[in-house]
Order: sequence, then structure tokens, then C-alpha cells
Amino acid sequence: MRCRSTLICAVLGALALAHLPAHADPRHGDYRRGGDPWRFDPRYSHNHYYPSVGYVAYGLPGGSLSIAFGTGHLFFNSGVWFRPYGGYADRYVVIAPPVGVMVPVLPPDCVTVWVGNTMYYYVNGAYYLPTPGRGFAVVSSPPSAEAAQATVPAPIKPPPTPVIYPRNGQSAQQTEADRQECNRWATTQQAALLDADVFQRAVAACMDGRGYTVR
Repeated sequence: MRCRSTLICAVLGALALAHLPAHADPRHGDYRRGGDPWRFDPRYSHNHYYPSVGYVAYGLPGGSLSIAFGTGHLFFNSGVWFRPYGGYADRYVVIAPPVGVMVPVLPPDCVTVWVGNTMYYYVNGAYYLPTPGRGFAVVSSPPSAEAAQATVPAPIKPPPTPVIYPRNGQSAQQTEADRQECNRWATTQQAALLDADVFQRAVAACMDGRGYTVR
């Protein structure tokens, strides 16, 4: 099941990061080290594979978001959360996200779940609530979640990820930091919550102002 195109999570799919290998058939072997990490999530007919909590990955998937939390940083990509592992510079362990952590984007294949009159977004065992202008917050599993109903929207195809060219020779690290900031800023534009094209234009305008060409 996927989020409706009229909902913010699909709108933000306009610039969603490329899916983690966790969304692929585990036989593809994208997580090659540390044994077989795969776990199947059938809840609400989500039907996706994810690396299990506790699995240690060698390096982060490309495009992972760095999320400040507490005194450090966590990392997010397509519904999977990581934190640095064991003092190693290149190892990250898969974790369950802590309640309260914020993320600016959700993958477009998240599931919308109604519990009473409240709509949650579900992906990889975690529930999120939208926070206007900031993104989505991880919340505790809502009461009666087992009996909740997931929506059944028509399949959607997220718009392609635009190409960002640093006109002023910005480094890859600076480009990624600017992209994240522009992603967050675009979510504050009201029309962008309803229209993926508006969201893309908002991000492109923000990046242009920071010295990038977006195509």
C-alpha cells in the first residue's frame, strides 16, 4: 500500500531518496556483510523487507539523511534508522527509532493508518504523525493499532529525483546539507503539501538561491 498522492508523504516523495536495498527482494544480497539481516513486514499489507534491528551495516546507503537527536545524530533512509556503531567510522547499526525523533521526509510507499479519528503514517514498524513545517515525528504505537484500518489508495509513481549541480564548486557534503535544508523549507510552503510539482519548484528555488542549478 502507498500513501495517497494528495498526502504530504507522497508529495515529499518528489525528492525522496532512492530506496534502500531493504525494500528489495532479500535474494539480491544488497546487505552483503554480517549475515542475512532480512525481516519481512506484512503489517497492514505493507509487504516489504527491511534489515532487522541490531544488524550492523558497513557504510550508509547513499543519500541517507542525518538527523540530530539528543547529543548526537541518527541516520534515516527509506524507513530504516541507523546510528553509529562501536566507535567505527564506517559501521552503523539498525535501530528502532526513538519516540520524538523528527524526519523531514517519509518514503512514498508508507501506509496511512486510521486509529479512531487520527491518521498515522506507518513504515517498518514505526508510526509517524505530521508536524507542519518540520516533517514527521515518531510516536508510540497508538492504542488499538492491531484493529486499525489502512487506506487502499491507487498506486502512484513518485516524480523523478532532480539533478542538482553545484555552480560554485560546493562539496558533496555541503550540497547534501543544503539539499536537506531546502527539503525542510519546502515543507513549510502550504501548496507544496498538496502538489508534488509545487514542492519540487520550492526546493529548486531554494537550491538556486544557494548557488545550485536544478534540472
